[in-house]
Amino acid sequence: MQRLKPNAVGLVGVLFMAVATAAPITAMVGNVPIAVGFGNGAYAPAGYFVATIVLTLFAIGYAAMSKHITATGAFYGYISHGLGRIVGLGAGFLTALAYMVFEASLIGIFSFFGTDLFSSLFGVDVPWLVFALVMLAINALLTYFDINLAAKVLGVFLVTEIVMLAAMALSVLFTGGGPQGWSWGSLNPLNGFQSLSGVVEGSDGSTMAVIGSAGVGLFFAFWSWVGFESSAMYGEESRNPKKIIPIAVVSSVIGIGAFYVIVSWLAIVGTGPENAIALAQDSATAGDIFFNPVHDNLGQWAVDLFKILLMTGSFACGMAFHNCAARYLYALGREDVIPGMRKTLGATHRVHGSPHIAGFVQTGFAFLVVLFFEFTHRDPYTGLYGLMALLGTTAIMIVQALAAFSVISYFHVHKRHPETANWFTTFLAPLLGGLGMVYVVYLLAKNASFAAGAAATDWIFAAIPWVVGIVGIGGVLLALFLKYKDPQRYAELGRTVLEEAHER
Repeated sequence: MQRLKPNAVGLVGVLFMAVATAAPITAMVGNVPIAVGFGNGAYAPAGYFVATIVLTLFAIGYAAMSKHITATGAFYGYISHGLGRIVGLGAGFLTALAYMVFEASLIGIFSFFGTDLFSSLFGVDVPWLVFALVMLAINALLTYFDINLAAKVLGVFLVTEIVMLAAMALSVLFTGGGPQGWSWGSLNPLNGFQSLSGVVEGSDGSTMAVIGSAGVGLFFAFWSWVGFESSAMYGEESRNPKKIIPIAVVSSVIGIGAFYVIVSWLAIVGTGPENAIALAQDSATAGDIFFNPVHDNLGQWAVDLFKILLMTGSFACGMAFHNCAARYLYALGREDVIPGMRKTLGATHRVHGSPHIAGFVQTGFAFLVVLFFEFTHRDPYTGLYGLMALLGTTAIMIVQALAAFSVISYFHVHKRHPETANWFTTFLAPLLGGLGMVYVVYLLAKNASFAAGAAATDWIFAAIPWVVGIVGIGGVLLALFLKYKDPQRYAELGRTVLEEAHER
């Protein structure tokens, strides 16, 4: 069995890829207005504060596990060791599903931003399918080569979008705030549980009653982080993974969290809390929560640049998820779960050490999904982006909860590595983080129709729980079948870690 290229990427590269999957600029402009207008109002940053606390607790246990298990199929490997091979394979299938549809989802929003950008800046109407095909081709090409190439491209895009968001935040700070005060209550995490309710004044001077649900605000806050956990899957390709991966996991969560809280708070301050709530009521003006402070403090050129970076940011996120999907398919393939997979999905390029076949399979899958949404005349934003994001988020949140509980089982039930076991880092932190994840799954189930928006009436939306259930249960049933019919293959499930990643 071939393995991925070792020592190919360092801490900075792993961080770039992990943070790129969180897509800071897309998460801020796409999710904050929804949280403001229909969730916890001006207290949306407090919701991000709550998410930071819960995800940091999760990350502490996740990082402890990564010190002892280094595997490309991070969740798959961790859960297999903690909760057993049967649950592990079900989780592996769910994680692969999530990352596979996330790339298709990001292709949708990239294409949406692309058509809007070319129309507003150049007056040219380009069909969204053109942007989708271009992104598919570039992703396939860049991820075929050494992972360092992908890391460098992602790094450039990521740095530019962070600089743009930071420029917006600093401009508000240095110009003395906004028209309605500093809104200090937005930074109190307890306010993240308060639902929006009241009356605000619209742009035409009329008043409107507004109401929201704190659950919606919290869900969109947690949704903004999806992908940060991917840092662990680059362990086999990183330098000194036992040291790098735990640092990358915890620092990416805390770093992203602090950035989200500050940027969302200063965007609301710069616009004015009441103004922000009013703007968020209409999807056509929701983005102005960010664009208005940028325009007022930096000028129209910065707004145009902001829109360009929305496009490049969604592209970077999609490419990062392509990398994730390819590595999960590779991780499942190299264990020969289905005979023949080891020589196909489980193969790596003899020169670049990349999971090239798994990458091409992922490109083919995303291509078929994109064509389906095009030929059935579904919108790239509410359809392709929204529905596939909901499908992937449902799957990944379930797996994250299982991963948190697997940490407790690994260290305290199976009594592995007592030198690392600790009442806080490997028990209380993952317990609280896991319960937090279960709460987010509940929020997702409760607010899924709202999150889907206009697509909530689509049969694809109704099929999401069924797809997640079939894929997860399918993995469990396959593991049970292997346990009794092919014990040797069953014994390998989730057990290919770095120390064993050589010719068997």
